[in-house]
Amino acid sequence: MAARFTLRFNGAIAEREIRAAGGRGLFKAAEHVLGVSNNRVPLDEGFLQSTGTASVDEAALQSAVSFDGPYSVIQHERLDFRHAPGRTAKYVEGPLNESAPIVAALIAAEIRRALR
Repeated sequence: MAARFTLRFNGAIAEREIRAAGGRGLFKAAEHVLGVSNNRVPLDEGFLQSTGTASVDEAALQSAVSFDGPYSVIQHERLDFRHAPGRTAKYVEGPLNESAPIVAALIAAEIRRALR
């Protein structure tokens, strides 16, 4: 005689848990990019580096890395400025592009944990 199994799937709970895990993964990914960015942000007095923030909008499943200094955009975009060794323009864009595999892995790991 064949064994019988009953499977109950509650899609609403599963979706809620996966979205929450995605939000956690996005925040961890943004924190990672912020850490790499902080190692490249131009330094003079250190003020710009102190304005870096990682944030996540869990409803939209979007994360951001931002620097809020009054000259952060200019320092990021101007490729003709001189910087100390290891410090560069594009101090957010570069780390984000280079960290894409790590970002994806951090998000995937949180979602896998939620599916256990």
